[in-house]
Amino acid sequence: MLQDYQLLRIPGPTPIPPSVERAMAKPMIGHRGNETSQMIQNIKPRLKKVFGTTEDVMMLTGSGTSGLEAAIVNVVKPEDKVLVVATGVFGNRFTKICEAYQINVEEYKVEWGTALKPAEIAEYVKANPDIKAVFSTYCETSTGVLNPVGELAQAIHAVNNETLVIIDGVSCMAGVETKMDEWGIDVVVTGSQKAFMLPAGLNFIAASERAWKVIETNPQKGFYLDLTKYRDNLAKDTTPFTPALSLLFGLEQVLENFEQEGLENVYARHQLMRDMTRAAFKALDLPLFASDEDGSPTVTSVKPVDFDSEAFRKVLKTDFNLSVAGGQADLKGKIFRVGHMGYCAPTDVLQYVAAMEIALVKVGKEIQLGAGIAAAQQVYLQNTTEKVAQ
Repeated sequence: MLQDYQLLRIPGPTPIPPSVERAMAKPMIGHRGNETSQMIQNIKPRLKKVFGTTEDVMMLTGSGTSGLEAAIVNVVKPEDKVLVVATGVFGNRFTKICEAYQINVEEYKVEWGTALKPAEIAEYVKANPDIKAVFSTYCETSTGVLNPVGELAQAIHAVNNETLVIIDGVSCMAGVETKMDEWGIDVVVTGSQKAFMLPAGLNFIAASERAWKVIETNPQKGFYLDLTKYRDNLAKDTTPFTPALSLLFGLEQVLENFEQEGLENVYARHQLMRDMTRAAFKALDLPLFASDEDGSPTVTSVKPVDFDSEAFRKVLKTDFNLSVAGGQADLKGKIFRVGHMGYCAPTDVLQYVAAMEIALVKVGKEIQLGAGIAAAQQVYLQNTTEKVAQ
């Protein structure tokens, strides 16, 4: 088998489209020159559409976690009281960052594998009016759950309009619809290496008018992560520090690809891949970790009961060079996770389901070969037939 032939179906990094790879291979340019300014001008309005906002979307060179840290240090100060809604590993990451900055953080723990309930969080905020901000993940990568963050923001602002709502959208934005302005979300953070189909190294942040009022009066915004610097430089079509230019080349192409496909079609494609994957797993008697209602369009998690998930992952890697992710923290060795986002299509679902059926047989699970494929095909046919009828 060709060792460089990788079937990457983890929840990020994700495969990169050839057009984006070609864009990133362009010759380097000066980061303070007119070419870079023109590129930023071209990127700005397109990023706003992905965020569902009229606010500027700032581009920081750094991993998604640096974006989460930027969101925290800009909107809250040491000793401020905040609430983290922890639905998994990455909700807990918000807590760890807050603790590193001596922020008074409380955690509202939600059972892993289930989505948060906005009304419950709103009641907690109502009972604790000194909470300055609420942090939550949009898609909790570690469990495959999509949280109703729009409903969360609206519920919180209904009980306290001054409480900021900060959302980690790293593992789903550009794969699911985001309406930052309409939903009333105050800060949204996402990264480049998931549904944006780029290597890791960029993160994107947008803030509401309400959030900017807080940010501007915060005396401890750090240096590199100070969002006012990025906002002020973005107004001049530049960045405060040296950007990852090759990634910006790729981002410009990604946004062009989104425009050509149409964002509504991008979101529909991800929903279709989720539904095909879940139908296949049900047909193969694989227990889904998240319910149909809570399951994310970008990653699906499975908790096996009659075979070893790590042995299964090993067969996939050895026989097919197909990578799926294992569990994290308390779920390590207990679940596996399949990414279906970004540069991924229904044909890829059929491919990895076929490989998984063989791997399941090899690890001793009794299945009917072809059952998963047939279920996924049925979902695809139903979806496309409905579109033709319309």
